Order: sequence, then structure tokens, then C-alpha cells
Amino acid sequence: MKDLHINKTASLKRCFGMRESVTITVGTVIGVGLFTVGSGAAGILGPAVIFATLTALIISIYPALIYAEMGGALPFAGGTYQYASLGLGRPFGMLAGWNFIISMVSVASGEALAFSFYLRTLFEALGFSLPFSDPVIASAAILLFVVLAVRGVEMSGRLQNGFLFFFWGITIIWFITMLPVFHLDSFSISTASDSLSIKDFFPCVAMIWWCFAGFETCCAMGEEICFPRINLPRALFLAPFIVFIVTALFQWALVSITPVDSLAALATADAPYAHAMKTAGIVGLPLILLCLGITFGGDFSTLNAAIAAPARYLFTMARDNAIPPILGRIHPRFQSPFIALICLGLLMILLVSTGSITYIASLSLFATLLYYVIGMLSALGLRKKYPDLSRPFRTPGLSAGAGASIAVYLLLMTQLSPEAIAAGIMWSLAGLVLFFARNGLQKNAQTKKEKTEFLFTDHEFDVPSDAEQAKMDREYRIWRLSVICAIIGVGALYLFSFVC
Repeated sequence: MKDLHINKTASLKRCFGMRESVTITVGTVIGVGLFTVGSGAAGILGPAVIFATLTALIISIYPALIYAEMGGALPFAGGTYQYASLGLGRPFGMLAGWNFIISMVSVASGEALAFSFYLRTLFEALGFSLPFSDPVIASAAILLFVVLAVRGVEMSGRLQNGFLFFFWGITIIWFITMLPVFHLDSFSISTASDSLSIKDFFPCVAMIWWCFAGFETCCAMGEEICFPRINLPRALFLAPFIVFIVTALFQWALVSITPVDSLAALATADAPYAHAMKTAGIVGLPLILLCLGITFGGDFSTLNAAIAAPARYLFTMARDNAIPPILGRIHPRFQSPFIALICLGLLMILLVSTGSITYIASLSLFATLLYYVIGMLSALGLRKKYPDLSRPFRTPGLSAGAGASIAVYLLLMTQLSPEAIAAGIMWSLAGLVLFFARNGLQKNAQTKKEKTEFLFTDHEFDVPSDAEQAKMDREYRIWRLSVICAIIGVGALYLFSFVC
């Protein structure tokens, strides 16, 4: 097979391995969706929320395989923007990249607000009161992570590992301290069947799917991943299942600590987990541990990744002249797209000023679903236009699988509020106006990459040594086995809870 050589006027530094690819991807996802609107679904569906979560996993698996193919074949900064530009044409690339940006900006904004909610609860549990409003606290968190992102990807990668492992460490301790108070009163088949209605089920699937949205985040940073043809597909094989494990465990805990007659109140709570613990009279150390894990583990890991990833899209789009070139400026010392990061930070603070996580979530969902639809169409276009492109992994049954996934994602769009759909359409139109204002109305606008002759080379990507390959294979086997065991454990936990 042949490798497609893509010329680059500026490049980013490859310094991430599979572990960082997984932690950045999962870290982007484990946060605001899980601890706010995604958990609010438990107030609507009760213990039947696990079926909506399982549905969200199922509709994420095949798209993740599609991105594993595209990410391994084209491991460059920009992700879906690159795939759509090459597979469908530059206007579609602009539309995909533009929506990815607002989606991640919304995630970071919502995450910053969630951080503020849980930080306030943490201080209250310690006997203090914060004198600042939620938007002010959220804006301060955004500014902190913009500065860290400007400092470079190596620092971001190390921090991401630290945040995620801190989250897991605190989570394990929290679960242990909560064992005496967990109850199974809500886990009855009759309660689940009473809560399970088609009218409520699909909107809840859409909101819980937001917990999975971003499973392809590592593709956006493909230009910074070592041995990307190996590490990118492997990270995407694991990511949706890891997100499912974490989401299902926390939903089980949420239902288990909430009094049966208080479940419905979770649907409107700003911080559902803190609300559930207070309602159940659980304060002190368990509440402090919960807030510590969410704020400085889950929230920080998502903020870190959600700020870093869209900047790579802006960098790539500016490099292609789709947007003003100044957004592609690389910091001379830290080698990071610092202008793009600063602009994103300002946009995030603007969204934070709304103070509404529900609105931010709906806006993010529309943009996310749209760029996934474009991404899956791009996979079909790439197969047709570049059949000889080297693909380390090929998605089985692409035509049928992509078509079915696109139909499902379009259906999910219908579950969003009219205001969010209108805002998403306006954002998309603004992006297209900007694109055509800079590039004109050429019928077949092409990227510089497409205008360049295709050069086929074996030296575009490093090839691991035998020792490096063996080390990566061993690491992947450990991750895969751990994920399989965890999924079996989660299934057994829910089965036991419903039966007993």
C-alpha cells in the first residue's frame, strides 16, 4: 500500500503515546456531561438510565471505528477538518472544523461552570463560602488552562495523565467510603419499567451521548502523537468502552445514594451528585472526596483537553487559509498555536457568561452531531477518491455502517431544543460566509494538499523499533484486558442490583 505525503508549512511536535492519546480523549469526555446533564437523566429514567447509556455506547462504537481508519491513515492536526477537506471538499472541511470548534468550546465552557458548582459545594462542605459568582470562577479556570496550553503539549500531556489518575484515585477512595450507605431500593425491575418510556428515552439518550461525544479527540492532535498509525486506532478502539465504564459506574452510584422519592429532583439539579448526597444526608468526608475528584480530576482533565484540541483545528484551518492565517501562528518557544488558544479562551468566557449548562450542552450537541455526520460522509469520500491510501485499519462494512450511523445521529438532532438548533445553524452559516469570503466561490475549492502532486514515500512517519513495538503491544494488551474485565464487572454489578 502507499502513503499519502502531505506537505506542511509548519508542524507540531510529536510527543504523545497511546496512553496520552487515551487519557486526552477520555479526559475530554469524562466531565461536564457525566456530572451535570448526563446525570440528570437518572432523574427521568431512574435505574433504567443504564439502558440509555448502553444505547449511547452502541451508537458510538461504529463511528469510533470509522475514525480509527481515518486517524490512522491521515494522522495530522485537524481531525475531521482534514478528512472532510480531502474526502468531500474544502467547504465541508470548513463546516466540520467550525462545528468541532464550537462543540469543544461549549464543552470547556460547560465544564468550567460545572467546576464552579462543585468547587462551591466543596468549600461549603469545608465550612467556607466563596465570594465570587459562578461565571467568575469558571472564567478564572479557563484562563488558567489557556496559559497551560500555551506552555506546550508536553506539559498538557503530563497534566492530563495526572488529572485522570487523580480522578481515578479519589474515585476509588470515594466508592470505598460510600459502601456502607449504598442501597438498592431503586433497583427494582418494576421501578425501571415504570420509568422507561419512549417519549423520555430518546432525549435522555441524546444527553447521555454527550458523555461520549469527543471519543475521537485524539484525531485532532494526530500531528503530536508518536507512531500515530499504531497508537491512534488503538486509542479509538478503547475510548468509547472506557467512557461507558465510568459513566455506568457513576450512574449506579448516583441512583444508589439517592432516596427513591428524590430521584426526580436530579433532573433539574445543577450538581446532581452533590444534590443527591445532601438529600440523603451524606456530608463530611464523602462529600469532600466527591467534590475533590470531580473538580480537580474530572473537570480539570476535560478543561485541559477541551481547550487544547480545538486550537489544533484552528491551527490547521489557518494553515490552509480557510480562516485568517494569524490563527496559525506558533509560539517561538513553546511550539503551541498561542493565538488560536487565546481566541478560544475569549469565546469560552463569552459562553460562560450565559450561566446555563443546559443551553451550552444543547449547542454543543448540535455541533457535535453535525460534524460526526460530516466525518462519516468523509470516510466514504476518502475510500472513493483515494482507494490506494495506506490504511493501517479498515472499517468493516463501511457503506452500510456509515449510512446507519448517520441516520441515527440525524435522529438524535431532532431531540434538541429549537433554540439550540437555530444557534447551531447560525454558527454554521457564519463559518461558511467566512470561508467563502476568504476563498471565493470556486466550484471545486481545493486545499494546498490536493493541489500538490501526490508523493508516495515510506519516510513520512517513524516506524517503531522491535523493542518499541513490543513495548506498545504490551501496553495495549494491558489496557484492553483491563477494559474487558471492567465491562464484565459493570454488567455483573447492574445484574446483581436488579435481581437482589
